[in-house]
Amino acid sequence: MVKTSKKYGDIITTAKDLFWKHGFKRVSIEEICQKANVSKMTFYKYFPNKIELAKSIFNGVVVEAEKQFKKIMKEDTSADAKIRNLIQLKMDGTNNISPEFLQDFYTGAEPELKTYVEERTRLSWNILIEDFKEAQLNGVFRKDFNPELLIKVQMKLFEILDDKSVTSMFNTKQELIMEFVNLMVYGIRPHK
Repeated sequence: MVKTSKKYGDIITTAKDLFWKHGFKRVSIEEICQKANVSKMTFYKYFPNKIELAKSIFNGVVVEAEKQFKKIMKEDTSADAKIRNLIQLKMDGTNNISPEFLQDFYTGAEPELKTYVEERTRLSWNILIEDFKEAQLNGVFRKDFNPELLIKVQMKLFEILDDKSVTSMFNTKQELIMEFVNLMVYGIRPHK
């Protein structure tokens, strides 16, 4: 099985678009196959089920975000510019994502998927810790900043996204995520 085939790519692209728009639960394998113009047999050649497809998509997105993060950290720009670019990366990553997607992927409509997202996110953060530490040495982040705390706080965001008393304060979960990012980066001081 060659995972770089056109049909594999069509399934991934189509499913990602549908998941981002409608969430995980609402999209069926049949709908993915129809829109990707592939048979169900072809789908099952690459993925045993929809959860494994969603994991593959999420992993691809995380790997790309890690690459972009590393690229930003290596740019020859000021610490402020790096931080602005990191915030923009986060903002771009949440654009075009439906509330259903956030609900399904992050707050547990499907326990196996929620667990995978949490574990993959934790792994990604652990990989990026070294980049944070290097950035501290280069003056991008405070020297007394504890990057490991960021992992713990990020994991709490999953709980916050499931807390209706918090989510009701925002029009969308994307707004809540961006407020969380801005609060982590800037605290309560004004910023550009």
